[in-house]
Amino acid sequence: MYDVNKLREYFPSTTVYKDPSVMSIFRTAKIEAFLRDWILKRKAGPDGRVENVNALSEYVASIIPPRSEKERLEDEARSNGETRPFLAKINISFNSSANYYSFEIPNLGFNHSHTIIEDYVWDRIKDELIGEAGGWGLIKLGYMPPEGKKNNGRFTLLDYKNFCPYEVNLDAFREARTHFEADEWMGIILGAIDYNPDGFARKGLVERDIWNAKHTMLTRLLPFIQPQVNLIELAPQQTGKSYIFGRVGKYGWLLSGGSVSRTMLFLDRRSGARSKGLVTFNDFVAVDEINSISFTNDKEMGGILKNYMEYGYATVGGTRVDGDAGIIFLGNIAMEDMDGDRDMFRGLPDIFYDSALLQRVHGIVPGKCIPPLSPRMFVSGWALNTEYFTEIMHLLRNPAETMRYRGLVEELVEVAAKSGDTSGREQEAVMRLCTAYLKLFFPHADNELIRSPQFKNEFDEYCLTPAKRMQETVLRQMKIINPGMFGSTGFATYKVRRD
Repeated sequence: MYDVNKLREYFPSTTVYKDPSVMSIFRTAKIEAFLRDWILKRKAGPDGRVENVNALSEYVASIIPPRSEKERLEDEARSNGETRPFLAKINISFNSSANYYSFEIPNLGFNHSHTIIEDYVWDRIKDELIGEAGGWGLIKLGYMPPEGKKNNGRFTLLDYKNFCPYEVNLDAFREARTHFEADEWMGIILGAIDYNPDGFARKGLVERDIWNAKHTMLTRLLPFIQPQVNLIELAPQQTGKSYIFGRVGKYGWLLSGGSVSRTMLFLDRRSGARSKGLVTFNDFVAVDEINSISFTNDKEMGGILKNYMEYGYATVGGTRVDGDAGIIFLGNIAMEDMDGDRDMFRGLPDIFYDSALLQRVHGIVPGKCIPPLSPRMFVSGWALNTEYFTEIMHLLRNPAETMRYRGLVEELVEVAAKSGDTSGREQEAVMRLCTAYLKLFFPHADNELIRSPQFKNEFDEYCLTPAKRMQETVLRQMKIINPGMFGSTGFATYKVRRD
């Protein structure tokens, strides 16, 4: 476990006490981790503890209404003219045919066809909404009755305050990181996403196995911190995949089971609203349970996905759709198939058994390294605030930050192709993963630090070697799926420059 006193010294206002008994209340209510920590900062005492659990439960119920509260909110808006403020995620869209903005609140069942944002409200709140095409915030709803005999009653957005409870300073974050060793920092990041670094030890596991388990858990954060990182994780059940991608941050989206359509991911062209798809306003879109997922049109989706995963845009019906969201595929396979030298995809839907799609994947996460979750793996005590840390990761996706860290990686990594068949996509994947790892583990890196021999050793261990393994697993799977095309493809040599 990391030194709690040291953590609180260098992060005095951005730590929170994560009490397992209190955390269970939020899990029962299915409250996302970032919302939980926002609430705890407001309801905990100076010692970080919540004294009145009943009052906390009542506050949670009032500020984050469940879907079952939709009718009550509708009646409140219609009868009283406005609802009380509540926390929710909102998405916005412009209806070009009717010349107005509409909104949806997916968790509560409000959709674009029954909502409107009047111009006087839009002019007041658009600066907070337009950058993210919506987002989490404090919302107040109203109601606009039908005009005359028309059937056009709408729920209106009366107020929106962006949910960003911290003043986040990247330079201060980088300076604080300088006070911790790499292994300490790994523990702090695990605590930030609710895991106990000491809880990964298992009987019979050597120290390296434990390190690999913790590092692999944190590999799941790469799409949070780096634009357009595409991953596949085929892992055992109960290892926390859905939790990290669905409940840790507010800038991603988890699709679980069912059918996935072009409309959902990219663009809805069926109405004047031309609603933007998930890739346009999220940092990542994770598709869970791919063993049972279905696509409305496999051939169409395969082509669109390949283009988007390669270039960061797709063309839908003549309209170009751009996004920075990484695409993450999550699934469960048998333990004996969790080997890069075996056919890991043989039991998955046909759309995934495509070497061209797989070639656009930057890495396969070695999920078999993560043990099944147990109570001792969850953090108990002071830890970095989840909301704060996810906000930091989101800011590190900024183009200027990404260019700076990529420049450092280019200086650090020397590449030598094994053969003329080595793919440029492979090299880009390794470098992109290295950039994401560098941001995650060494956000304080600069031109001076990267000349240090000790840093170069740590960069090799924490960044380059894992990136190579993840992309090499992709190549090995492509060789199995399409030996005719990739059987002789070599994997380049990547090493840290030591001069």
